[in-house]
Amino acid sequence: MKIASIVGARPQFIKLASLSRELRRHQREVLIDTGQHYDEEMAGIFFSELKIPKPDHSLEIGSGEHGEQTGKMLIALEKALMTEKPDLVVVFGDTNSTLAGALSAAKMNIPVAHVEAGLRSYDRRMPEEINRVLTDHISTLLFCPTDASKQNLKREGITEGVHVVGDVMVDALGESKKAAEHHSKILEDLGLEPKKYQFMTIHRPSNVDNRGILESLLTTISGSKETTVFSVHPRTAKMLHEFGLDKNMPNNIVATKPVGHMDAIWLVANASRVLTDSGGLQKEAYLLGTPCITLRDTTEWIETINAKWNVLTDTDPKKILAAIRGFEPPKYRPKIFGPEGASGRIAAVIDKFLSGLSAQDRT
Repeated sequence: MKIASIVGARPQFIKLASLSRELRRHQREVLIDTGQHYDEEMAGIFFSELKIPKPDHSLEIGSGEHGEQTGKMLIALEKALMTEKPDLVVVFGDTNSTLAGALSAAKMNIPVAHVEAGLRSYDRRMPEEINRVLTDHISTLLFCPTDASKQNLKREGITEGVHVVGDVMVDALGESKKAAEHHSKILEDLGLEPKKYQFMTIHRPSNVDNRGILESLLTTISGSKETTVFSVHPRTAKMLHEFGLDKNMPNNIVATKPVGHMDAIWLVANASRVLTDSGGLQKEAYLLGTPCITLRDTTEWIETINAKWNVLTDTDPKKILAAIRGFEPPKYRPKIFGPEGASGRIAAVIDKFLSGLSAQDRT
């Protein structure tokens, strides 16, 4: 039977890498790339570094406002799905590609499997929260990384087709860290020593589309006196340029283009701490054993807060500086995202589900 996996953004390529290998052991998989992330650093390099099969459909949607981008995806995805006629559509995470993939499939009566289901920040101001809630409510198979995400679904009345499988990032990061240790030269290229720098990414509209907030973040990070590697997301680069903030970057902030996956993993693994507004990077930092300061007032990864390896500061300069100077997690880091093998567990559930569909067809 045929599975269509729909991806389009950096975190989804990483999650797809290990799952795709497992799916292809027993099923036919076609890969649809929406092109939500479309430049080499944010997308193209992942296919080579992670050995992901070449997409069967590259939709090349590109950037745009949320409604425009999602609308274009719906039109293009419907055509691709009509061509392929898959028995199941797999979507990942909480991006516009996730929602568009799930909606397209549901309207064509194709079952949807959502990898990373049940996450909630309970902040409806975030587009990602809307995407994940809507996707969960139209999915047939919901693969939760933790018990907490399962409970989130239960509170919303979703109990059928829910499976706690652990997190596919545990598999993906384990493989990537081993490869990065042997192949990444990013520390040497940037003249960095392990644990002598902090790593930062910011890209959410609430943080980068407001000049005052963005300038305050840069001033605060500069005021920490810590060497800071700033991986600049394309959206952030655009706003830095529009506000004229890219011309006088503080001396202790090393601004770079988005780095490749292996280099990013190695930078996070060797940083003294991570500062970010990214959901995925909070989890990656935890799995790699690097303390995280989240520049938001909510998080979908509440487990990392409860484990005391992540702290919320929002964009408050005093809270950020206090965390940089005083936040130290405990020595113990529980395996809150489950053991290795999530990809295999997901593939096994999908195999059983598709076998059931096949049996129905025969009768």
